[in-house]
Amino acid sequence: MTARAQAPGEVVALAITPPIATDTLRVRAFKRDILAARIDTRTWQAIVGIDLDVAPGTHPVQITARSGAGDVSTSHLLTVKAKTFRTRNLTVDPAYVEPPPETLARIRREAALQRRLWDNPTPERLWSGAFIAPVAEQANSAFGSRSVFNGVPRSPHSGADFPSPTGTPIKAPNSGKVVLAQELYFSGNEVVIDHGQGLLSVFAHLSSFAVTVGSSVSTGETVGHVGATGRVTGPHLHWTVRASGARVDPLSLLEVLGR
Repeated sequence: MTARAQAPGEVVALAITPPIATDTLRVRAFKRDILAARIDTRTWQAIVGIDLDVAPGTHPVQITARSGAGDVSTSHLLTVKAKTFRTRNLTVDPAYVEPPPETLARIRREAALQRRLWDNPTPERLWSGAFIAPVAEQANSAFGSRSVFNGVPRSPHSGADFPSPTGTPIKAPNSGKVVLAQELYFSGNEVVIDHGQGLLSVFAHLSSFAVTVGSSVSTGETVGHVGATGRVTGPHLHWTVRASGARVDPLSLLEVLGR
């Protein structure tokens, strides 16, 4: 297994060569099962996401190779270094940050819907080749930054924001299947692509959809258009990536698995 020190929010691509001919490979890290894919006759690859809440230190990666002759297990250590994310303190009208009481049931339903997607990814790898950026503009909002509104900390920013104008086509960063194309309270029009092997892309605040649930998409295919729907102050693309449930920076995904 090869790896280097990483920080919360980053992606690690582990190359694993078991000591025996292996039918299946089980990888577990940060109390999560990590889906692995065979990339040649001997080598497997596991995409490990280091969630925002992972503490600095050394963390075990447990690997179990299974064959007809039995199981062989080993453990490696992955070093996670400390990282400080930006915090901004704002005083605003409470109506800006507190949703109306009549929307709370809807918000809970939509949060449960999203959790089901994170918890039930397609195990097989649907993506191939390099990941690409969904739009040409550069991201301008720091992943992991946290806003404190009226003294109350909010959830950290779990994606990357791209300042693209309304109507800009959004490209699929890699192949996969569409598992959500729906208007949500916070995210507005949202598209979720399941890339397989635990990787999911989430695109929020779209002005329009170009795909439907169940559609297969290829790298570079238009899945929707940039907009300002949901709880936002202006048009932009918000791209979130989940890796086996972990919240990771899409820019880290592009650095590790991109062109």
